[in-house]
Amino acid sequence: MNKKRAVVTGGAGFLGSHLCDALLGEGWSVIAVDNLLTGRRANLNHLKNEPAFEFVEQDVCEPFDVGKVDYVFHFASPASPVDYSIHGIETLKVGSLGTFHSLDVAHKNGARFFISSTSECYGDPLEHPQKETYWGHVNPIGPRSVYDEAKRFSEAVTMAYRRYHKVDARIVRIFNTYGPRMQLNDGRVVPNFMKQALRGEDLTVYGDGNQTRSFCYVSDEIDGFMRLAKSDEPLPVNIGNPNEFTILECAKVVLEITGSQSKIRYEPLPQDDPKQRRPDISKARQLLGWEPKIDLATGLRLSLDYFKKAVAEEAAVK
Repeated sequence: MNKKRAVVTGGAGFLGSHLCDALLGEGWSVIAVDNLLTGRRANLNHLKNEPAFEFVEQDVCEPFDVGKVDYVFHFASPASPVDYSIHGIETLKVGSLGTFHSLDVAHKNGARFFISSTSECYGDPLEHPQKETYWGHVNPIGPRSVYDEAKRFSEAVTMAYRRYHKVDARIVRIFNTYGPRMQLNDGRVVPNFMKQALRGEDLTVYGDGNQTRSFCYVSDEIDGFMRLAKSDEPLPVNIGNPNEFTILECAKVVLEITGSQSKIRYEPLPQDDPKQRRPDISKARQLLGWEPKIDLATGLRLSLDYFKKAVAEEAAVK
């Protein structure tokens, strides 16, 4: 009996590569598709001798065909503030054209479709915590709009393909995931703090540090993805950790875990930076039997060796 085949766009990225591991672990044959704009081959090095795995360097903003597949996971997109501020046009293209082309692959093959959306769909929310039914408070022309609106549009395209072409689709809204394989310089909170603490530099806190985030360790996030992928839920589902931390609290936990003597430096808050972010995961609990198991301190300890190695490798190159 042939293995079921899945394609993961953005498969060389942080989350995409972990998803490839999970699918392979469940017996799937996996094709990772990535143009390596922000993904890295190093994230897949451990799979180079895996017979059920294939890597294809391809920009999904162009039509693509990887043969017969049973599931399409669309994870291609710059996801960090640094990346999408540099690659704004590419972010809009992959959220629109890339989503169309990925959905076309699913439609052509009669495959299921799964798209990674984001809590950024909620913008700087006026509802707290955020339920999937909340429509958001987003600046459509601000500097973050290239990412926020790309993801909101990709959800609309996915629902349109479901309505008009009967594509069997799933939508996950992701909240602040962290763990091994993150890029050191991607501008997100955890890699920024870990990098600065391990280098002995001041930790940069924007604003007064009282804005909040909810940090979900990657293994919990992937478990949520896999449960949603197997479910029959067609509407968006929040997958994230509902334990809310201020940015300042997160900085202090990083200092404790790393043993760093670094100080905290305050900088102005970027435009449209959300003041609070916390998922309501009632839907995931009820429909998927899912909730995160790993708290922030434990997840940072699990990530520490990776970040130490990444900092050392970066220092060796300089």
